[in-house]
Amino acid sequence: MTNAGDPPTEPDDGVPAPGLVAAWLVLGMLPTERVPGWAAHWIARGYDGAALVELAGLDGRDPAAVRDLIEAALRECGPLEVDVAAVERDHLRAAALMAFTNVAELLFAGRATERWVVDRVHEIAGDHYFDESVMNLPLGSLFHLADEWDAGWGRPVQELRSIVRQACHRQLEVASVPGRS
Repeated sequence: MTNAGDPPTEPDDGVPAPGLVAAWLVLGMLPTERVPGWAAHWIARGYDGAALVELAGLDGRDPAAVRDLIEAALRECGPLEVDVAAVERDHLRAAALMAFTNVAELLFAGRATERWVVDRVHEIAGDHYFDESVMNLPLGSLFHLADEWDAGWGRPVQELRSIVRQACHRQLEVASVPGRS
């Protein structure tokens, strides 16, 4: 199970794919200190490029150095589902869709709890609360559950868990059908 403060990862080896890292970059939730290690893993997986190699050689303590290289390194990893150069409404939605879908996958893989999902939704959507393209995604609808869960008012925990599972199921459906929301 992933720790509460860790970013969501791919279910395989804990190293997120370049496309997911691009989504986190657009959403403003990229843990820059971890990026050089991920870059080294991507090289081991067969990705290559000068910026990627330079990024893998960093120690992660200088966020500015990581940010200077990350976009070029991600482009060297191939076509991305998220255009990190332009944070516009469609790109923000694509990034949120990718991040939310990853969170839903982790729940159904048994690597996350319903409460963890709500915390991640709150983290991902927090800076984009007024953006309908993010909040109208199935997991965006869970944004306010954090308050209800923490305060202990409202619905029982079992009902909240069920709501989260239903939203995660809908999120995976939306992700599998392009253009659907």
